[in-house]
Amino acid sequence: MGLTDELERLQSLRERGALTEAEYERAKARVLGEDAATSGNAGGTAAPGAGQGGAFASERAFFHQLARSRSDRWLGGVCGGLGRHTDLPSWAWRLIFSLVTLYFGSGLLFYVLLWIFLPAEG
Repeated sequence: MGLTDELERLQSLRERGALTEAEYERAKARVLGEDAATSGNAGGTAAPGAGQGGAFASERAFFHQLARSRSDRWLGGVCGGLGRHTDLPSWAWRLIFSLVTLYFGSGLLFYVLLWIFLPAEG
């Protein structure tokens, strides 16, 4: 669902009375990536520069934190790094890459690409 779809959905919920004005403003600020402090100022206008990066700012920050592990590694440390930054442990990532390699053949390609493009920890 895109940003426009989300905003239209919020607008329709507000028009039907399912959301109060305050709830609508908070939800809109969350979708646009603004923090609660900027959405609550006078007139409901955002401060200059607020919300830069949009709704995907947290995802971008997550990808910038990814790194290959130096301690939990079998080959390149990719699975150890993914295990450190996600809810799945590193052994589960190793299993996923192995199964995708066996059944689809592309798991090895993904692993090598991550090995090349993810920086090492530290």
